Amino acid sequence: MDSKPFEPFVPASKSMPELTGKALGLGVLMAVVLGAANAYVGMRAGLTVAATFPAAVVAMAALRGFGGTILEENIARTTASVGEALVAGAIFTIPAFIISGAWDELRYLQSTAIMLTGGVLGVLFVIVLRRTLVVEAELPFPEAVAASEIVKAGQGGQTGASFLFGAMGVAALWEILKNSNGVQYVQDSTQRFFEFGRSQIDMLQGRLEYGGGLLVASSAASPMLMGVGFIVGTKISAVLFAGAVMGWLLLVPLALFLNPGLVAAMGPDDNMLGLATEVWSKQIRPLAVGTMIVAAFYTLFNLRKSLVAGISKALGNIGAVGGGVSSDRTEIDLNLKKVFLAIAAMAVVTFFLYFHFSQSFKGALVLTLVMVIIGFLFAAVAGYLVALIGSSNNPISGLTLSALLIAAVLMVLLGVTDVHGVAAVLGVAGVVCCAAGIAGDMMQDLKVGHILGGTPYKMQIGEIVGVIFAAFVLTFPLIALHRAYTIGSAELPAPQAGLMALMANGIVAGEMAWPLVIVGMFFALGLILIKAPAPMLVAVGMYLPFQSTSAIFVGGLIKWLFDVMMDKKGATSDERSRAENTGVLISSGFIAGESLMAVLLALLVIGGDFMPSLLGFQALSFGFEPSFLLSLIAYPLVIYMLVWVPMKRMKEGGLPSTKID
Repeated sequence: MDSKPFEPFVPASKSMPELTGKALGLGVLMAVVLGAANAYVGMRAGLTVAATFPAAVVAMAALRGFGGTILEENIARTTASVGEALVAGAIFTIPAFIISGAWDELRYLQSTAIMLTGGVLGVLFVIVLRRTLVVEAELPFPEAVAASEIVKAGQGGQTGASFLFGAMGVAALWEILKNSNGVQYVQDSTQRFFEFGRSQIDMLQGRLEYGGGLLVASSAASPMLMGVGFIVGTKISAVLFAGAVMGWLLLVPLALFLNPGLVAAMGPDDNMLGLATEVWSKQIRPLAVGTMIVAAFYTLFNLRKSLVAGISKALGNIGAVGGGVSSDRTEIDLNLKKVFLAIAAMAVVTFFLYFHFSQSFKGALVLTLVMVIIGFLFAAVAGYLVALIGSSNNPISGLTLSALLIAAVLMVLLGVTDVHGVAAVLGVAGVVCCAAGIAGDMMQDLKVGHILGGTPYKMQIGEIVGVIFAAFVLTFPLIALHRAYTIGSAELPAPQAGLMALMANGIVAGEMAWPLVIVGMFFALGLILIKAPAPMLVAVGMYLPFQSTSAIFVGGLIKWLFDVMMDKKGATSDERSRAENTGVLISSGFIAGESLMAVLLALLVIGGDFMPSLLGFQALSFGFEPSFLLSLIAYPLVIYMLVWVPMKRMKEGGLPSTKID
């Protein structure tokens, strides 16, 4: 069957500036900034948001004043988006070193090494896969197509930067005004009450204490989390909230009812909120982890045909084409022989990293071989799944859990079962997770470049540069966030990392609350049997603090209101697309603004004990006590910006032609 040859937006015959210093510099800066923002939102909400859309808008707005071309904008966007992808892999695994007890603090060199090796390997793996998945497979790439349309529209002057930066300013100001910790239950002492498996409930002796803030005393009134809910949509946010309802409003009260001695032992200074929080932390969270384990493998099972197809295409592509031999600039990759040599060199680096973790030559060698094989296969899978369902839905946590389980069993068989074995297993998970995250993101970026007419090898260079710079910088915001908010706390629960930590400790070190985990596994089985949607999201909802999931759910309800208004207005497909793009940009601004301000405040707070008072968290309240009622202002403000502003936008302008002559 004959088909019309594909023609990119910028023809292959047209030459214009592309891989320039200003494009790379802007891309690296955005990679660090967007990566730091996603570190906070990912550990707090358990979800990360693709950075391609805000990166594209910022690149267009910033480079336009310097006479930047569309291909320079493409390089800047490509380089920038690796920050979010790299930090997604990092926050799903590196905090597990803290939660598992393998580290007492985040370690800069080891964390950077995990991100650097995993990120570079992810780029190298994708170079091998690009032609097969991007050019030959004819896959839909929904987010890549949407991003390319935003870039095309931007060539007509419609960058949308005002919406993005305006929302960032609103959310950043809100983060300064609100109490990021809410009302805290401050523990003075504990009394051991009962044990179940290896988990116990400690009866808290403490008090409620206000934890900071200027005017607003509510961590749930969060434009960032509502923006996450708007982007992921009504269905996903509702399923996530269903898990929160199941955990907090069913299982926690049930645990208290079945253990009346807990309530009876409360003293006059004790608080039911603190007791309920302890029950959730020590009993419900391990149950949720058991649910996540089964749900992750169930997700992979449902994708088995796509997984096999992705792996088959990857293996079939090895050695099939050479790099740098095409005369068409839109088909030139980095030389594949040099790419394979670079993979071998990175494998050697990875061996020394694993030897440092495991203190076992045999263990490091086995783990390196496993990582290279699984890393490549999972990179292929991640790229293929992004092509089908988009990078925001890429199940890299499930892929990483599979790699962790394989590595954990091997460590047990080799007899490396102490804290070194746990660290080595988490090291494998970290490298594989970063590689899979980068692979999915880069496959999407390469597809955007393919549509726009970018040069593949120049984009690949940009990705490598972005990974290197981001890896060396992004550990600092992780350290700052941990010291200011504490990884594993209600403020930074890091659910995926908690899952990795529990599994590594449970298999390698033999430390797991198996009764609770097994109950969670059967709970997941029940969800599967009744065909409940997304059991993994239900488990994550049980694991996250209630205020986080409720705020995300509010964002999902706002998206539902948006859809209803679009239907009521009889919006055409183009109008709906423009309105949705505007809503995504505003939501991205909320996420970036609030999370970046949280990171900035964390850096200031750890700079010295005097900083909180200097910033006004304790002393400055403008003459008012921080108020929960005042936080209600956030909701009409967010609804206005996410519903009525996009509705006004949908009637403006149109999309330009589909290619540049």
